[in-house]
Amino acid sequence: MARRCELTGKAVLTGNNVSHANNKSRRRFLPNLSEVTLISDALGQRVRLRITSHALRSVEHRGGLDKFLLASRDAQLSINARRLKRQIEKRVAEAPAAP
Repeated sequence: MARRCELTGKAVLTGNNVSHANNKSRRRFLPNLSEVTLISDALGQRVRLRITSHALRSVEHRGGLDKFLLASRDAQLSINARRLKRQIEKRVAEAPAAP
């Protein structure tokens, strides 16, 4: 499983550990990933995603998973998130026509 956020695309960065003697050795900066279950209002179901804590705060700030996905670009989303976004777009497009 890739160490990449499914919503923001944030991934592993690399850099140096620098000692007091200024010796440098390579290191990895890992994203703070967690497995979370978010609720999609449009679909009426739970969705399990592996996202960073920063992405979780962004989802909460923007008003939920549906609004976050509709506002985000496809290039930074994972394949599962893109699939979910298409389902949400389809469901939102059907909703006004139904009444």
